[in-house]
Amino acid sequence: MAKIALNFEDGVTRFIESNSNETIAEAAYRVGVNIPLDCADGACGTCKCLSKSGSFDPGDYIEEALSDEEAAEGYGLACQMRAQSDMVVDILASSEACKVTATALETEITAVEFVSSEIVKLKAKILDGSSINFLPGQYAHIEIPGSGLTRSYSFNCLPDTNEMEFLIRLLPDGLMSNYLREGAQVGEKLSITGPIGSFYSREFTKPTLLFAGGTGIAPFISMLEKLAVEGNNQEVKLFYGATVAENVVELDRINALGVNLQVYTCTSNEAAANHANGYVTQWVNKTVLTADVYDVYICGPNAMVDSVKASLEENQIKHSNFYTEKFVPTGAVSA
Repeated sequence: MAKIALNFEDGVTRFIESNSNETIAEAAYRVGVNIPLDCADGACGTCKCLSKSGSFDPGDYIEEALSDEEAAEGYGLACQMRAQSDMVVDILASSEACKVTATALETEITAVEFVSSEIVKLKAKILDGSSINFLPGQYAHIEIPGSGLTRSYSFNCLPDTNEMEFLIRLLPDGLMSNYLREGAQVGEKLSITGPIGSFYSREFTKPTLLFAGGTGIAPFISMLEKLAVEGNNQEVKLFYGATVAENVVELDRINALGVNLQVYTCTSNEAAANHANGYVTQWVNKTVLTADVYDVYICGPNAMVDSVKASLEENQIKHSNFYTEKFVPTGAVSA
């Protein structure tokens, strides 16, 4: 049995399991996910999708439905594809069109920990005993009690868990920030919806660069912990910047992972012991980055993301895959 993550165009992800004799479309239909298709015979191309990781038997189809060039790029037909391993598959339709909704989970707060004066680690346990699966790097919507409004935060933990964890930056007068400062109590109920987002870790098969700004470290902790569980020894460099030293959080946790990781930290608003002064772009040069080509992930404030992208181009650092997620003022994220 293979576990398949179906990613829809609007960022919603649904996990399904397929039996060895099932196509992806058959496994999806069995659990009520209606992948668009017309013929189910490999002739129309309506169910074309893109494999992002994992292996599959492509089945039988005609070239009018799927060209050789598309097949070489990882495309397949859901009505013919049979998973041979766990997979991540992009479905070329919205979740609404496929009758899928992100799951709203009723949870209970288990911890509200101030890891700095500006950052809170929030933990919440799913009440019915079930677990939530997600792709490391994805996020969830958290409803602020009594407001009917949500804010979005990246998972700061391993997937397939009963207790979710998030790092949340406190804004001067933010709705979630005020709730965490003044009202959040262990045992209080929270509604959390997810997983969501197209920013997630692919297979680490080449040297990889991670650029984190502030609480943008959260999705990378999730990615690195998964890397450690898998025993992947691929070279990874993490460039982690914050305004002040107290906001460079979770370093002990990161350094204890035992993966092939080099960590570079900096602070922009103060000179601090054990951290370089300035911005993460100070390391974007061919003295530090010596590999021929990298995969690149960036998560943080808009200005940081744009600055890193410009520095990579200016210093001619080659990359084959490039993934970004920017923070927006409400606390939501955009990939």
